[in-house]
Amino acid sequence: MSRISIAFFGAAVVYALGGMVLGMYMGGSGDHSMAPVHAHINLLGWASLALMGAFYGLAADKAPAKLAWTNFGLSNVGNLMSLPMVAMIQSGKPPIVPLLVGGEVLIVAGMLTFGLSLIVVARAAPAAAATASGIKKAA
Repeated sequence: MSRISIAFFGAAVVYALGGMVLGMYMGGSGDHSMAPVHAHINLLGWASLALMGAFYGLAADKAPAKLAWTNFGLSNVGNLMSLPMVAMIQSGKPPIVPLLVGGEVLIVAGMLTFGLSLIVVARAAPAAAATASGIKKAA
């Protein structure tokens, strides 16, 4: 498995554990006011990053390394900026708007980078499949 795939899965596990601990706290205390934060941690952290890690694991060398690491950085920095701001909103405190908006923009940029990686891999896939099967592309 590639280093980038392991990095995505490692980060996803950290977010999953954070979401689980928050869920346990909410269940134990009976205070579910942080449910949107719990959902964001699990979806943007655990689910999204694990799916990206799986994609990069399957794509292997077909995925451009620079795009993959950029995707990793944008997604994680965006999460680390915006998730605490969502918690502040849920607790009734005003968020630090530049952090909230900046984090959201980085998360979207991370997803766009992931989409670009998908396109690059998809474009390389037909040629690789044809070469592996011995079929040559008509010029």
